[in-house]
Amino acid sequence: MFVKKVTDPKAFGKVAVVYGGDSSEREVSIWSAEAVLAALQAKGIDAHGVDTQKVDLLSYLIEERFDRVFIALHGRGGEDGVIQGALEYLKIPYTGSGVLTSSVGMNKLKTKQIWKSEGLPVLDSYLLTDLETVEKLRDELNYPLAIKPSEEGSSIGVSRVDYDSDLIAAWEKAGGYDSPVFAENWIEGNGEYTCAILGDKALPIIRMETDLAFYDYEAKYLRDDTRYFCPSGLDEEDEMLFRRLSEDAFTALDGSGWGRIDFVVDKENNPWLLEINTVPGMTEHSLVPLAAKEAGLSFEDLCWLILETSL
Repeated sequence: MFVKKVTDPKAFGKVAVVYGGDSSEREVSIWSAEAVLAALQAKGIDAHGVDTQKVDLLSYLIEERFDRVFIALHGRGGEDGVIQGALEYLKIPYTGSGVLTSSVGMNKLKTKQIWKSEGLPVLDSYLLTDLETVEKLRDELNYPLAIKPSEEGSSIGVSRVDYDSDLIAAWEKAGGYDSPVFAENWIEGNGEYTCAILGDKALPIIRMETDLAFYDYEAKYLRDDTRYFCPSGLDEEDEMLFRRLSEDAFTALDGSGWGRIDFVVDKENNPWLLEINTVPGMTEHSLVPLAAKEAGLSFEDLCWLILETSL
């Protein structure tokens, strides 16, 4: 299904694995870069880690004559089109989606607007700009609710609200990340799922389970009791249907290279798209490597194939 286009590691030239940044996901970025760097070097690729907090990145890339960049920056500055735009200006190839897709994909509200315009299934969102809009929400939605900052990843700032008394606190928490805040209904149903995309093809779907209130930052990166199912447990028809939905969602945003689509499935077995991740995590707890393994790809081969998308 996935075949290498090149076999000589020298074809990639000198590769910068760019990571770090100053977003709320810096720590995850460091973990991802460590894993990716080790994998590329193990394949004989001339790869070097570059922490954006320790160098003047653009000058450093030019001075050290890097041929391409593997982007391992998560969150703002890495997934929002900023680094992509800078690399486009320098004419340095890079992994992942381009400027526009990255910028739109970082904003959950804009992402959902595009998906909705394409006829893809998304939940209605309610922008919460002030206390008045929060109070109005009480009359428009039923609990439980999800309150989210629109421009954060890894479930940072997200709350599940089951009671009216917790609504304002959840809004204030999400509002602490310098991002628009929105609410949507919390789907109680058949679980949380994610589908990785490599090139333009979906990898096997993963279902996530946690004993926490939801699949939050702690469940994703800090706990060892989070349960991942790949194969997902979906029947074959739904597995293929939801893979195609994920490919359509990726294509609708003009995604390229690789990425991940998150969605939930309700009690009537209807899928609802949540967000796109244009630079997914690559840690030992991350989901793309797990899906790749189910598809027969080692972590080293996965990193190689992602890097190939920059050629």
